[in-house]
Amino acid sequence: MPKHVAVLMGGWSAEREVSLRSGAACSAALEAAGYAVTRVDVGRDVAEVLARLKPDAALNVLHGRPGEDGTIQGILEILRIPYSHSGVLSSALAMDKAQAKVVMAAAGIAVPDGFVVSRAEAARGHVMAPPYVLKPVAEGSSVGVFIVREDQDHPPQELHRTDWPHGETLLAERFIPGLELTCAMMRGEPLDVIEIEATHAFYDYESKYAPGGSRHILPARILPEVYQQVRILTALAHKALGCRGVSRADFRYDARTGDASGLVCLEVNTQPGMTETSLVPELAAHAGVSFGELVTWMVEDASLDR
Repeated sequence: MPKHVAVLMGGWSAEREVSLRSGAACSAALEAAGYAVTRVDVGRDVAEVLARLKPDAALNVLHGRPGEDGTIQGILEILRIPYSHSGVLSSALAMDKAQAKVVMAAAGIAVPDGFVVSRAEAARGHVMAPPYVLKPVAEGSSVGVFIVREDQDHPPQELHRTDWPHGETLLAERFIPGLELTCAMMRGEPLDVIEIEATHAFYDYESKYAPGGSRHILPARILPEVYQQVRILTALAHKALGCRGVSRADFRYDARTGDASGLVCLEVNTQPGMTETSLVPELAAHAGVSFGELVTWMVEDASLDR
């Protein structure tokens, strides 16, 4: 009898549509590999649904909350359903950008200078000298992120919205000029490094997921020693945050330094996208791992107490 896999997708976060695309691609790949697959569009009754399905494993391709912040991981632990990606604590920790920065900095990883502010404070006036970045503490895919440029007299007016959906706590960080780089972990080892050229002002949600929204350069056009340092820091961040399975670390690199001192780690994503324009499948393919092999490995790697 084939292994029964519940593919968890959708949910109710701002990244719902991307998660549905990730889930559809992964489900098709698993079916082609011979698994029995149930597609689960996650709602508030997910615990009841999973208890009824009793799958052998869960492939978690939810993005944002509740799939990336430890919530769904806790439900799966209670139900004793082995699952992919990181566990309860590491998922919650990596999702909280402010706390993740504290842990990464303690591990010797350079992170942007910054601090936590309330949305009201950030909306009243500049909280630091421009240019700087404002981002929700616990959102993914650049949702709700603003770059405040030198020529802006006031913070983004969107912060005054009465229907602001991204929480009342923001992270203000010094803007790091330079290149956008990313690297992923698989099988406990760092893969290669992608350089990202966004066609928009920065690598925002549309750049990540719209066809033509960005150009991926693999391998990245950086010095060999910088390239290797990205891989080393990716593995270090993965370990420091306690991640499991696949994760992806995002960096900015100020090449004007001429060496690896210009590298800054922005965040670690414990639930990277698995769509046709996603970075992790591209990195895996570059390493000779097909999309089907990648998804199969994630299912076979599923476990409890992660």
